[in-house]
Amino acid sequence: MTSPLLTARGLAKNYGPRAACADVSLDLYEGEVLAIVGESGSGKSTLLGLLATETSPDAGEVHYRFRDDEVRDLLTLGEAERRLLMRTDWGFIRQDATQGLRMPVSAGGNVGERLMAVGARHYGNIRATAEDWLARVEIDPGRIDDSPKTFSGGMRQRLQIARNLVTQPRLVFMDEPTSGLDVSVQARLLDLIRTLVAELGLAVVIVTHDLAVARLLSHRMMVMKGGRVIETGLTDQVLDDPREPYTQLLVSSVLAA
Repeated sequence: MTSPLLTARGLAKNYGPRAACADVSLDLYEGEVLAIVGESGSGKSTLLGLLATETSPDAGEVHYRFRDDEVRDLLTLGEAERRLLMRTDWGFIRQDATQGLRMPVSAGGNVGERLMAVGARHYGNIRATAEDWLARVEIDPGRIDDSPKTFSGGMRQRLQIARNLVTQPRLVFMDEPTSGLDVSVQARLLDLIRTLVAELGLAVVIVTHDLAVARLLSHRMMVMKGGRVIETGLTDQVLDDPREPYTQLLVSSVLAA
């Protein structure tokens, strides 16, 4: 079997006396979507930050298999290496699209910047690729020169997706990508994400409090409470036959809503 793309062992992070993440381990394989779910304060966003190396752990290791199959400890990467990884092989789709976009830059410029990070230099080719990706995420290519400030929340989120996926990353982190959007906008965005993830064969770690999002997008699921993983397994298995009382409570609260 192919070795994991991303491996974490014994990750821990404390904020004062509170354990935001306690002894969490996981393996993620190419093409696999892992959902991390739990209530607010469960530690899921902290874990995402640790995996993406945006937060330094108090203990534990994170290893990543690069395109040349070399497995490296991400905590030993230099800042320049880490930033290059985030601009090329990884993507990060944030809950607030304004944090994942360069708001003073045009829509096409947001997509083009990522292409330039992987060596693209021909203006015409960059612009044509940006137009293609705007169309793929259901944004009118005629708006390529428009500022993201003029876009709706759903359009900004789709632009953020285009910006992240244009470099054909292997791993994408998603932090509540549909939170705060209208229900109809959420549905379209989820359908778009599911289609692109399947087409590109992406590995994804998605944090969400919405179990419906987890069911729609993920293959496996981890349930967190108080900084610890209390249940993990295939998504349908966890949601249809949860073992832990906390998971049962989460599922029943959704069904009762």
